[in-house]
Amino acid sequence: MKNKQITLNQAKEFFCDGMTIMVGGFMGVGTPQHLITALLETNVKNLTIITNDTAFVDTGIGPLIVNNRVKKLIASHIGTNPEAGHRMLSGEMEVQLIPQGTLAERIRCAGAGLGGFLTPTGVGTIVEEGKEKKVINGRTYLLELPLYADLALIQAHQADTSGNLTYHLSARNFNPLIAMAADITLAESDEIVPMGSLDPDCIVTPGAIIDHIIIR
Repeated sequence: MKNKQITLNQAKEFFCDGMTIMVGGFMGVGTPQHLITALLETNVKNLTIITNDTAFVDTGIGPLIVNNRVKKLIASHIGTNPEAGHRMLSGEMEVQLIPQGTLAERIRCAGAGLGGFLTPTGVGTIVEEGKEKKVINGRTYLLELPLYADLALIQAHQADTSGNLTYHLSARNFNPLIAMAADITLAESDEIVPMGSLDPDCIVTPGAIIDHIIIR
């Protein structure tokens, strides 16, 4: 099996202006903070970021927003990061807010190769604006389309050298979903172990969909 380990400096070669990046994490928990730091060091800008939330100004993807690297944000909420709210209201950053379950399912659809899904969530609200509706058995649904990215940045608990991943408790959150929904997936792990060391029953993300594991 191919050894997928690369350094943070090598990971920087994947970042470029204007790309769409998915980032794992929930309030900063499960966010690959070393990869976020490496992304900041490259000075790339005009990014579209897809993530659950903006955490805080100094955690999660917060530093990307504070340092004016994000042109468009797609997330379920931004309330804990005042800088994100300020930039949205001033027009400095475009923000698309999506109900959390819908966000997760749109990402899952991309990873599964599906064309979208129908949901009643958002019917009768601003969420439905510009979306196709379908009535099934008398109930109205919105057609929600898949969300893809050029690059996914994820945080794992353990990784083996071929890219199989485990997660620790709630740090699992969005990471397994976004790992499957991008052209290239980079994984940062708390620990890297030899191939064959992980219990197969504990592996959540198979190495087949991980392009590189970051060594520090």
